This record gives sequence, C-alpha cells and structure tokens, in this order.
Amino acid sequence: MMTKIGIRLVLLIAIGATIGCDRVTKHVAATTLAGTPSRSFLADTFRLEYVENTGAFLGLGAAWPLPVRTAFFTIGNGLLLFALTIMAMRLRWPRPALLGVALFVAGGASNLVDRITYGKVIDFMNVGLGPVRTGIFNVADMAIVLGAAIVIVAGYCSDGRTQMRDSD
Repeated sequence: MMTKIGIRLVLLIAIGATIGCDRVTKHVAATTLAGTPSRSFLADTFRLEYVENTGAFLGLGAAWPLPVRTAFFTIGNGLLLFALTIMAMRLRWPRPALLGVALFVAGGASNLVDRITYGKVIDFMNVGLGPVRTGIFNVADMAIVLGAAIVIVAGYCSDGRTQMRDSD
C-alpha cells in the first residue's frame, strides 16, 4: 500500500514529466517546424505540422475578440484547473482519479502558460488514416485527454458509490 508521501511523489512526477515534456517538444517544434512544410511519417499516419492556435480544442473560438478569448481561455481555464484540483483533494477522490486529475491539470497548466506568455498555444502533431484525421495537437493535449479518460474510468469503477471516495 502506498503512503501519502508516495502518492504525492507519483503525482508530482507525473505533473513535472508532463509539463517538462510538453515545454521541450513545443520548443523543438517552434525551432524546427515553424515555416516549413508538414512532415509525414508511417505512410502519412503521423504528421508533424506547426500551428499557432489562438483558440481552444481544434481552434474553437480562434475568431473571437481578444477580450473574450482571454476571459474564456486564460482566466476561465485557470479557474477551472484550480477548482478541479481543490475538488479532487477535498472530496478525496481515489488514487487513479487523482492521477487523471494530475495529468489533466498539468496539460492544462502547460497550455495556460503558453496563452499567458504568447497569447497562443503551439500545436504540431496530427494522426490519422486516409481522410480520417485528428486535429493538430500537442503533448499537453494528450495529457488532458488521457487524464479525463482516467477520471471517467475511475468514476465508473468506483463501485457505484455516490461520491468518488477512496476506501483507505
């Protein structure tokens, strides 16, 4: 059984690794992909394509006026990440859900740093087969999606309890 210190250490490592990996890959993308044509790998299953996204997921809201984008994507995002973190800790969510929240918050925080610093987020990966493709995304986006999936599965597997409490 993991101690509270062990759990916190695992969560901190997950957060640090997520943010660190995202920051490094965005820097590499900005210095090697910006201004170049997209690069295709594995029979066009994986593409590297530099995009500066001023909107949210898949560019949603990119055409909104700057004050609206700032309110939603910077202030709103920061409040959401803070509230989610507090809620997960106060309600004592189970360990898998805490890992999911850590990944979600780390990805969101890394993208938030970009929005605060540059007013946009660097995206550079695209996956697909033929005409069926994802939007262009980054490591932080992968952490957000993986974290949300873990939280959903942990909630579903919480033995039907009304609250997501750990049985320690």
